[in-house]
Amino acid sequence: MQKDIYLLFTTRIIRMFCYGFLSIILVLYLTEAGFSEKQIGLLFTLTLVGDAFISLWLTTRADRFGRKKTLIIGALLMFFAGLVFIFTSNLFFLTLAAIIGVISPSDKEIGPFLAVEQSSLTQLISDGSRTNIFAWYNLGGSFSSALGALAGGWFAQILQNNGLTSFESYRFILIGYALGGLVLAVLFLQVSPIIEVKQESNQTKKTLGLHQSKNVVFKLSVLFALDSFAGGLIVQSFMAYWFHIKFGLNSGTLGSIFFGVNILAGISALLAVQLAKKFGLINTMVFTHIPSNILLILVPLMPTLPLAIGLLLLRFSISQMDVPTRQSYTMAVVSPDERSAASGVTAIARSIGASLSPMLTGLFFSIPILFSAPFFISGGLKIVYDLLLFREFRSIKPPEEKF
Repeated sequence: MQKDIYLLFTTRIIRMFCYGFLSIILVLYLTEAGFSEKQIGLLFTLTLVGDAFISLWLTTRADRFGRKKTLIIGALLMFFAGLVFIFTSNLFFLTLAAIIGVISPSDKEIGPFLAVEQSSLTQLISDGSRTNIFAWYNLGGSFSSALGALAGGWFAQILQNNGLTSFESYRFILIGYALGGLVLAVLFLQVSPIIEVKQESNQTKKTLGLHQSKNVVFKLSVLFALDSFAGGLIVQSFMAYWFHIKFGLNSGTLGSIFFGVNILAGISALLAVQLAKKFGLINTMVFTHIPSNILLILVPLMPTLPLAIGLLLLRFSISQMDVPTRQSYTMAVVSPDERSAASGVTAIARSIGASLSPMLTGLFFSIPILFSAPFFISGGLKIVYDLLLFREFRSIKPPEEKF
């Protein structure tokens, strides 16, 4: 059991490093390849749509098909997508690889990994330790993503300083991403059968792998989709591009900025544990998220680079407190044999929400007067999500809050 927990933490850390490694340069790579901002936005949208459907198919079957098998398939899809991005700049083939495979346009989770790892971890730990474990799980991911962003940005810059073109340097980052998928597949092979859920002989009729919890999960999914749509307007790749255009920053400096951003995000996830113990999961999710979104709205209003960076760092120092609490809450309010499906359905709802917005951001970025609009729209919609979540779920308590 202890070995499996360590393995799942290790795969999370490696995967998030790869996402951060790629996120700083992905939009820059595609612009160097000759794509317009509108085409990049469309590519990201199709990437997330493809991820949503493939992940939905995998995660809603994971508890029956096998969690371990699902994780291995996800890792191989990540390897496949990375390979295609390395060897071609053709929009059609890149889009096809992004739809079928796993390519991350941000430093956030995509693919079936999160849903299956969370349900597996929940099976290995107690209710009382669930939020704490998820906080450390997210802290490890955020720190790793931060290191990935730092490494990716400066690695590309060093390669350029030594004579490679920008386009060539970015391809080395893609090689690292593809290799990361291969390493994940090898590690998932080491996971033991203890993570698999026990199947009951008389199965209740299920919808997308859900039975008694489906109403709660579907309602959460709608709200999470709204939040993710808002977040998709300003994913890390786009935010890095915004700073690049607005202030003329190079990839190394961008990597340093987002290293700090992700370190603070990880710490904020860990701090959420104590708040959740005192105030509850839903209260922690809502009342830390609203101030962070106000700060997001204020970032593009800052007249200088230091002020914009300072506000961005302040925002991320509290922005991720809702992540381990949200994950813990979702696992807490469903039955054990619904956990992979519940995590999968809510994750897919987030993917679908996020898939619709990059195309809009690409459009906004192509119109000078609307260049900063994604910050304002994203922050505003996220606040609406917080208020709706509080209204709908403040009375539904997880087991550890029922006294």
